[in-house]
Amino acid sequence: MKKREGLFNEVNRKLRGNPVVMLLGPRQCGKTTLARELGTKRAAHWFDLESPSALSLMGDPYTALKDLRGLVVIDEAQRQPPLFPVLRVLADRPRTPARFLLLGSASPELSRQASESLAGRVAFVEMAGFTVPEVGLAQANRLWLRGGFPRSFLARNDAQSMERRTDFIQSFLERDLAQLGFPLSPRVMSRFWTMLAHYHGQIWNASEIAASMGITYHTANSYLDALEQTFMVRRVLPWYENVGKRLVKSPKIYFRDPGLFHALQRIGTMHELMHHPKLGASWEGFVMEQVVSALKLRDFYFYNVHSGSEMDMFFLYKGKRVGVEIKREDAPRMTKSMHVSMADLKLDLLRVIYPGEHRYTIGPNAECVPFAQLEELM
Repeated sequence: MKKREGLFNEVNRKLRGNPVVMLLGPRQCGKTTLARELGTKRAAHWFDLESPSALSLMGDPYTALKDLRGLVVIDEAQRQPPLFPVLRVLADRPRTPARFLLLGSASPELSRQASESLAGRVAFVEMAGFTVPEVGLAQANRLWLRGGFPRSFLARNDAQSMERRTDFIQSFLERDLAQLGFPLSPRVMSRFWTMLAHYHGQIWNASEIAASMGITYHTANSYLDALEQTFMVRRVLPWYENVGKRLVKSPKIYFRDPGLFHALQRIGTMHELMHHPKLGASWEGFVMEQVVSALKLRDFYFYNVHSGSEMDMFFLYKGKRVGVEIKREDAPRMTKSMHVSMADLKLDLLRVIYPGEHRYTIGPNAECVPFAQLEELM
């Protein structure tokens, strides 16, 4: 398996140009391992804020940090909000004697704190589990089934991988959520998360899931917020344009890690996955995350008209309007829905990703691209 050289180089590059870099991602995705590799090369000072001794030192962060030189790594930085104003002072010192790498597992709140206190001084890098370029194309199906969390992907067999994902889910619900600032009932969240798995790749309906659980619409949305902010799910917003049509206005929900989705669906082997009703939705979510990683997308949308036209992904890329459809078919062709969506969205390019072997044209500025050629998507 290849090392995570792309992420390593990106963090290194941003550390050279910024006094503070935030590496954000879910628990157990490899942030600490990557930071230790960086720290070994730079003889870093290390503070793990899950350690009582480090947390005690950070009771007075200015005193703990002011005399340090070189790279300073602070793990689980969201546990110490008073840290951020202090970092602003330290980042503004002449000649920048120290660079700070902050690791965090809860994105929006941590990003908000950093953006407010460290405006103009901080760069962000988002990290997920392994990607296909990191594990190699020959391991793509294994990555799809097990997901990208290192302990799950590297397990000896599928049964051990499933056990590790089940343990992760239990630990996340019973311990991590509360530590990350979401004091929610593990039992209720477990039920919610399991039900949410049935919405993977579908339009979010808070009222429907709230009614089935006996909770309010607002409570259901707050549970979804917690899973989104801890990188467990992705909420994809619809694209709005004045096209004179009735557009779907609710977001779509995707599990960011296919292995966790499969664990909640009790899908333990490739054979079970290939015969499961959620096969298409699983493939769509997996490919979508690979596209996001390959193109380093920060923002993308879906497009859906009540009359039936839709596009799985729409985004702006290097000045072009791009649409992506994800199909688990042998030989996809141009459809009426694609034609209509291309016209509505004024697309410069349409790419249809499928699990075949050949790249071929299906219309003006429209191509089918094998999943194996994802790195040459554009």
